[in-house]
Amino acid sequence: MTAASIPSGAAPGQPDVQRLSSRDNPLLVQLRRLARDPAAYRKAGRVWLEGEHLCSALLTRGLRPLQAVITEAAWETGGALHDLARAAPQVRVLPAALFDGLSGLESPAPLGYVWALPEAGAIAPQAASLVLDRVQDAGNVGSMLRSAAAFGVGQVLALKGTAALWSPKVLRSGMGAHFGLRLIEGLAPEALQALAVPLIGTSLGDDSVALPLARVAQPCAWVMGHEGQGVDAALLARCAQRVRIPQPGGEESLNVAAATAICLYESVRQGAAD
Repeated sequence: MTAASIPSGAAPGQPDVQRLSSRDNPLLVQLRRLARDPAAYRKAGRVWLEGEHLCSALLTRGLRPLQAVITEAAWETGGALHDLARAAPQVRVLPAALFDGLSGLESPAPLGYVWALPEAGAIAPQAASLVLDRVQDAGNVGSMLRSAAAFGVGQVLALKGTAALWSPKVLRSGMGAHFGLRLIEGLAPEALQALAVPLIGTSLGDDSVALPLARVAQPCAWVMGHEGQGVDAALLARCAQRVRIPQPGGEESLNVAAATAICLYESVRQGAAD
């Protein structure tokens, strides 16, 4: 038997709590796939959120998981993790050794949520946006989502070739930013024609304007490019503005996540000055 109900005398409306004891349980098989394959969420329609921070961030946004998965020790001890688990309609309790097999962390967390992958929806034409052009490093992508959320850019559009937005590494780097953003991925450059706001591209070319001197349109869509190649030339040619970040220290270029934070902050600064 792979699952057994845990007698709890639960009243109606309390979560369905079951204990899992086999690594071949279908839920655990699916979660191992979600934890190891960056694109598995697309087929499964599910996202694996590991750790107390991501679980708390989901609830803070008024969202609810499908299931909580928690170790026996964390469930039986009570406290904050136990309470987070009880926020889900279903709770699955398992030995620490089984939970470790689901984890993508060096030090596995004792709690995770299964959450339904949200529908991407259509591009919001008037929304302040961040466009990711083939940004491949998951850590960079997650940090860029955090900057978007922090500076009020509510829509992120990822072109084909960008790291999977809901992959475990991007989720961990995003630290909960995903839950407050409209995220659309797998787009062709032509899809950006749906935007009614101007595109602003980052470039080191001679036709770019130093960011403090550039008058940034409000709202706009910032286009940030591949870590090594920058913004695609054809896409850059479509941008209404091209800007560069001055680097008096003489470095060749900034990390794309750092550059994103600077550009989005400048948008906020200029908007507040109007």
